[in-house]
Amino acid sequence: MSVQGNIKNITLTQLRAMKAGEEKIACLTAYDASFAALLDQAGVEIILVGDSLGMVVQGQDSTVSVTMDDMIYHSQCVSSAVQHAFVMADMPFMSYTSVELALDNATDLIQLGGVQMVKLEASARQVSIVQELSECGIPICAHLGLRPQYIHKLGGYSMQGNDAASAKELFDSAENLQAAGADMLLLECVPNGLADKITKNSSIPVIGIGAGPGCDGQILVLHDVLGVTLGVTPKFAKNFLVDAKDIPTAITSYVQDVKNLRFPD
Repeated sequence: MSVQGNIKNITLTQLRAMKAGEEKIACLTAYDASFAALLDQAGVEIILVGDSLGMVVQGQDSTVSVTMDDMIYHSQCVSSAVQHAFVMADMPFMSYTSVELALDNATDLIQLGGVQMVKLEASARQVSIVQELSECGIPICAHLGLRPQYIHKLGGYSMQGNDAASAKELFDSAENLQAAGADMLLLECVPNGLADKITKNSSIPVIGIGAGPGCDGQILVLHDVLGVTLGVTPKFAKNFLVDAKDIPTAITSYVQDVKNLRFPD
């Protein structure tokens, strides 16, 4: 039986109410209809069609090879199977370098892919793009902290916002992106204290991955939750299948652990 019972169509209004009521939001990635249906039935509130598919589905060493066609295809697969959850999809590498390009690609993800929100890896440069998308009625999640699409520039996957200057830059970016119209923030690999500060300062939901328990919700890559990740598993991830009898039980355990503040510990 679905954890969500008769609840249908998770909306931004409900997600904001969950933040206000301090109810944790459980999020996971999915890339196909079968797993999307399992996540939906387990009570996952947000399903992300992540460009992480480049690594866990396509076998690449980063996300930068993922195309808009890839994202639209996998978004269609996921959205076709979801009845309850809120579905968002990543804007892939170089798909939002201008307002015009971002509008075209975000429109395709919503109209063709069937998602309710787009996520982009943001910085000060994307504030004007976020504002324009928002004014056109496109819900946006701004991804801050470790941004995998910048991997070649960053030189590796590491914690962000460790020093005072970079922490202030992240905090200011979160404020500016929210003011520009972002409807959600995602913080990846950010120190717990900084993530807590950003979460408390934000009126919109803040989802964390490797950002500590203080965020409004948590997200992991599905393959990490099931222990089938190619290559190195992130330190902040947890294999929930180890102690579960099957995959649906593992996913439900993840949702319950997020809700009951057992993950992350």
